[in-house]
Parts: sequence; structure tokens; C-alpha cells
Amino acid sequence: MDLTEEEWATYLSRGHDAELQELQELSNYYEGCQPLAYMHPELIKEIGDQIKQVVINWPRLIVDAVEERLDVEGFRRAGSDTADEELWRIWQANGMDEKSQQAHIDALVMRRAFLIVGSNPKDANTPLITAESPLQMHVDYDPATRAIRAALKRWNEIDPYTGATRDRYATLYRPDATVHFKSAGPGTWTVVDRDDHKLGDPPVVVLPNRGRLLRPGGVSELTDVLPLSDAACKIATDMMVSAEYHAMPRRVAFGFDAEDFTDAEGNPVSVWSRLAGRIWATSKGRKEDGADVMQFDEAQLTNFHGTLELLARTTSALAALPPNYLGLTADEAASADAIRSRETRLVKHCERKFKPLGGGYERMNRLAMRIVTGEWDPKLAALETLWRDPATPTFAQKADAVVKLHAAGIIPTEQAREDLGYTAGQRARMREMDERAMDRIVGAGDLAAEFGPKPPAQMPEDPAEVPGDPVNA
Repeated sequence: MDLTEEEWATYLSRGHDAELQELQELSNYYEGCQPLAYMHPELIKEIGDQIKQVVINWPRLIVDAVEERLDVEGFRRAGSDTADEELWRIWQANGMDEKSQQAHIDALVMRRAFLIVGSNPKDANTPLITAESPLQMHVDYDPATRAIRAALKRWNEIDPYTGATRDRYATLYRPDATVHFKSAGPGTWTVVDRDDHKLGDPPVVVLPNRGRLLRPGGVSELTDVLPLSDAACKIATDMMVSAEYHAMPRRVAFGFDAEDFTDAEGNPVSVWSRLAGRIWATSKGRKEDGADVMQFDEAQLTNFHGTLELLARTTSALAALPPNYLGLTADEAASADAIRSRETRLVKHCERKFKPLGGGYERMNRLAMRIVTGEWDPKLAALETLWRDPATPTFAQKADAVVKLHAAGIIPTEQAREDLGYTAGQRARMREMDERAMDRIVGAGDLAAEFGPKPPAQMPEDPAEVPGDPVNA
């Protein structure tokens, strides 16, 4: 589209506004702040604030169960056996260990997260990388290539005393320039600064969750389970309401008028107080006034338990979670193989996240090195993101398997250390330790300590030919 910078800002703002409410609702589900569903308005009006909603926060459990297994351990260039130290230095310098976790959560909950790469005025060799929320950022894709052709980040400056919005700002990211705006009124923007970087590509990266061909921005991990989560919260809340009404013995009174229900000062009590009151007192008698009170048996709540269990089993199947994650009864003495079998779908589910998220991090590194060197490095086109194994075998089991592969010559030492989950920094220190140890051995002239004793010289086959043999003496 042939738009001016101000028109791009307005266009992207409207697109962001169109989905902002839904994104906020998804965020509320993760935070456990969603409204109560499936309850009749008249009942809500009657009970008022007497009953609080019971929130069973399965959305957070589902997201955290996946996010806990998404750990970046480094980046490797094509043809290299080790992780790239410079790329890892830039990652660490920007605190991406923490920011990547936050970005993964936002991507799983709200379909996508974003990364912005920019120059660093304090250190030209360390570009600035920030993780951004979809609540503040929106991108537009080229329908032909599905590449990002424009992105907009919006934020408000809030008055710390009144909490009111003081000013509105936005930054537009285009292939050749980054433009900073300040709102001049509803739907209008004024340019306050710009950076003509001439990168040829917007310095923005999308981290999509479950992206599709016509939905490159991704799909929320919670889409399938939100109705079940609403139902579980409704059933749990109903159970507490039923506990108030029926789980304890209830009484019914005959021969009373509304005026008989008063407090200690003679003031009439509300309908709810009549229902929830535990002790009633009256001056009426059975014989004189025909007053009478009877008690019903308390009700059991097991029907709610069964419904909650059914909802939990369905959620477990849709979210690829082992049953014990949702509190369902499982074999407490399960073997290690049984535990791994339960987690097979969850592990594979996490591995499927590696490609789209890793692709975003690789694009991030290409942008970072472009800012550092001033040119695109074609060798980074085959960059690889290194992830920690999402499975949960015991360390002893994994170490045993890796040692056997290394002893058989199938994998080298560096790959063995990587498979055992050591980080790029730890592996670099191990290589330094190996080199120092070799230097000490070579300097001391003692290779036997590293490679074993020197083998004996070849002995003659006939013992009689051995010089000094007592037989020939």
C-alpha cells in the first residue's frame, strides 16, 4: 500500500483497536480475572457480593506447563560445532533470558509476542533488543510474501497522581525508517523524531504461537479450553452456593410474617439473611400462633465432583497435559517409563514450538548483526537456535545414554555436553578447562597422565632370542 507515515500509523492503530479487546480478555483469563459465565443474571443479582466466583485457573496451568519447557540455550552458525559466543553475549547483555520467558507467555496466551532490535547509543557493538506485548504492538503483513511491511507500537504516559492519561505516543517501524509520533488528537499523529536507518527491513520480529498460512500472527493456546474453563468455574461456584444453601441442614418456618425477621435492634433483615441465618428467634408459639419449624436433611455435593472431573479429563486431552497435571487420580507409583509415556504428547507439543519461535530469534540475530556490521551476513541465513530438551528424564538416565554414545564414538565431547543440558557459557568454560589441562600436561612433558602409559616395545616371538635370557646365559 502506498501510504504516508501518518496514514500508516492511523491504519495500524485501527487494526490494533479491532483486536485489542479480545487480546485483553485472553490476558484476563491467564491472570484469573475473567467474569463468571453460565450463571443466570437473576441469581447474580440476588446473591450480590455474598458469593465470590471460584476461579479454577486452568488457562495459567496450560500455558505454564508449556512455557516451563521452552528454554533457549544458544545459537549456532552453519558448519560450527559450538554455540556462537558473540550472539550469546548480545542475548545476555539484553537480559533475554528473562525477557524470552515473558515473551513466550504472551505468545502462548495472546497469539504472539514481538521483539524490537535497535542501535545502542552507549555500545555500538551491542544492539538493544526488547520484548514487546501484543497489547501495545501491531504489525501488517505483505499478502504476497507474508513478510512484515510495517509495525506500530503505542503506549500512554500516565499521570502518577491522578492515574489519567497525560500523553499518547507511538513508534512506526518501516523498512527504511523508524518514526516516532505523539498524538495530536483522536486519530491524528505528529512526527516528533525519526531514524532513517535504511535497513531495508523493519527491525521487528514476530514470535507467533501456532501460526497458520492465512493467520501468520498465530492462535492463542487457550482457544480450545476457554469454554471448559468457564464451565469449571461455574460448577465450582455452584458447588459453593449449594454448600451455602443445602450442604448444611436447612429449616423451614410456618406461621411467620415478614415482620418476624428482624435483627437485635428490631430492624427488618434482608431476604438473603433470612435464607442464610443460622438461629431464629420469635415470640410466637406453636399452640397459640400455629408457628412451627422443621429441618431438612443436608445434601451431598458429589454430583459437582463428577462434573468437574469430566471437564478436567476433556481439558487434559485438548491441552496435551498428563492427567496428574489437572489433579486427576493417577498411579502414584508409576515407573519412569510410564511417566515419560504420559508426557509424550506434551513434549512433542513443546518441540513444535521450537520452529516458529526459533525462527523469530534467528531473525532477531540477523538484524542485530546487521546493525553491528552495517551489512547483512548471508552465513546467518542458516543460523540454528539451540533449545533445552523439553523431556523430563532423570539426569542419571540421560548421562548414561550420552556416555555410551560418546564412548562408542557416535557423538563428540562437545555434543555430549550439549545433550546433557549445559549452557553455552558452561560449555565454553569446560573447553577452556580442557585447554588449560592440556597445556599443563604438554608443558610438564607427561603425556601418560592424559593418554595412559607408553606401550611396551614389540617382543620377539621366540623367548630364546631375548637378550639376557637366563636360558641362553
